[in-house]
Amino acid sequence: MSVNSSNSQEPGKLSGEIGAFGITRHFSLLCDLASVRGTVLAARDFLATQGFEKDELLACELALVEACNNAIRYAPDSRRNLPVEIHVFCQKSRLEMHVVDHTMGFDWPDKIELPDPEQENGRGLFIIQSLMDQVLYLRGAEENRLVMRKALKAHLADYSVPSTQELQQKLALSEEVIGTMAKELCFRSEALAAIFRCTSELGKTNAVEELSYRLLADLLQIVAADWFILRLVPKDERSRLVFTKSSRPGLSLDPICLDQEPSMSNLVKATIRSRQQSMGSSPVAAWAELQAAVSRRDVFFGPQNPLAPDDPLGQKLPRSVGLVQPIARGETLLGTLAIGRFEVEKPFTVDQVEVIYTFCEFLAIQIINARLQKEQVDLRLTAHELEIARNIQQSLLPRTFPALPGFGLSGFCLSARQVGGDFYDVLSLSDQRALLIVADVMGKGVPAALFAATLHTLFHTTAEWAHTPSEVLARMNRLLYEELSGVDMFITAQLVLADFHQRRLVIANAGHCPMFVAGPAGDLRAAAPDGLPLGIVPNVNYEQEILSLEECSCALLYTDGLTEARNSHGELFGQERLCTWLRQSVTKHKTAAELSENFLAEIRSFQGQAGQSDDQTFLILADETKARSKRSKDDTQITVILPAPAIAVGVR
Repeated sequence: MSVNSSNSQEPGKLSGEIGAFGITRHFSLLCDLASVRGTVLAARDFLATQGFEKDELLACELALVEACNNAIRYAPDSRRNLPVEIHVFCQKSRLEMHVVDHTMGFDWPDKIELPDPEQENGRGLFIIQSLMDQVLYLRGAEENRLVMRKALKAHLADYSVPSTQELQQKLALSEEVIGTMAKELCFRSEALAAIFRCTSELGKTNAVEELSYRLLADLLQIVAADWFILRLVPKDERSRLVFTKSSRPGLSLDPICLDQEPSMSNLVKATIRSRQQSMGSSPVAAWAELQAAVSRRDVFFGPQNPLAPDDPLGQKLPRSVGLVQPIARGETLLGTLAIGRFEVEKPFTVDQVEVIYTFCEFLAIQIINARLQKEQVDLRLTAHELEIARNIQQSLLPRTFPALPGFGLSGFCLSARQVGGDFYDVLSLSDQRALLIVADVMGKGVPAALFAATLHTLFHTTAEWAHTPSEVLARMNRLLYEELSGVDMFITAQLVLADFHQRRLVIANAGHCPMFVAGPAGDLRAAAPDGLPLGIVPNVNYEQEILSLEECSCALLYTDGLTEARNSHGELFGQERLCTWLRQSVTKHKTAAELSENFLAEIRSFQGQAGQSDDQTFLILADETKARSKRSKDDTQITVILPAPAIAVGVR
């Protein structure tokens, strides 16, 4: 019988016809183990439509699964793009199935017996031979064909009845198969029990070392190994494999560097390729643990694959047989597991290797989970500490301001993060003099907050000894220069001395935004004397600008987080909007607190749903003589105080 085969069939598709042989169906699947199940079930469904009985369907299904698995497992890399094909030919009296593969092929043995449980190969051939009535394997230059034939039950009368001896032989083989399957089932049950025991301990500890030692100690017992060595890649240092745990007391190994020279990397890759092509007796060219980590593949060692002379495994545990399995999750290498035994004549069986793989997969999941849990704990702790820092920083802001003759004060400060580098303050120097301060430390977060707290303390301890704002800034610069320049940071600040005895404002500026002063008629003036930010050079002479209080109905000090605020369209609030708001508001004769609330509403309305990207701070000095005259006599002592950092207003 001659059956033509074509590789033009699209993988995953089937075709069929009714010919001289009877009804035929053709199936094609990708050279991928994941495709076997669905294609074989499709073939079984076809056979079911032809009236096959359940035991016949089961036999055909098992034989096809084993044949397809072998066709895929042994296909070389150069031919894995070619599909595996299944051809089914049905007649009333018999069934014939062909599986076409593109492996290197092999010689079908004259006699097939059930292999020893320790042997890795041969079980698939035994199963196929046992389930089918006749099996042929035809080798070719480009492809091979496995032919499986089976007589159907409805026509078994054409065959001779097996003798008692033949039945006894089949019964003995069946009992042997069942016994082997029972041993494998017990073996798998032990592995699952060990994993379940480890799982029950997960809630008690998150220590990876302790968890892994318990799990791998059980693995030694299950696979009858003598030792293991676990190395892990530190979470924040991806370039090393660090010795973590071993079953051998007192054993310690130096870390393995994963950043090797190009020659070593090429040597590892060449070794990997040679091992993929042939499992012959060649030495492991690089250290086994390094090779497993670089290639993400298991590395076997033993008499057939001896370790390199300088390999730490060979030096510490000579005359061993075993493997190194990489522990990875996705593209992330987590570590390696080396496991072995001293009886070199007994390498691990296929079942034992699969259990080792399973334990490594489970261990990888637990390592990831433990690290995620630790990150969550650290994040909660950091968030709690930052909340404390935020409360401390807020406590440094004034809750109330000193009473000023005819004027009111109101301030606002809000950090973009939990803590920030903006702050404002008002220092009462006498009944007639007060120093207004607004400062902005470069950057955001904890570093900026630390310098802001330092600057706040220095202002409170030294400002009263200086006579002018320029002297205060010069002194602050000298005190902070070394610390700021050491971390490449700086501080901008604006100081305003409000002198009600001399009826004037004395202004000094250290690279900060200009202060805007609005007159009674709504005219604006920007005050920004020249001066470098604090921390740029060690000695700076700051200039001053003096304005008359008679020209001031409202003065606004602020940080750039307000003018650089953006809306959902990416537009900046800008100085033009700020000046427009100030002109419109000053003519309405509002108190400082009312101006603050109005300004905040203006900013929030502009930002909309856009998030805050920078710290926002302002301080308002407002003439309240006309605003007070609007109130009734009973209302003149009413004080409005909102908690910092939202807003603080002066007590009258």
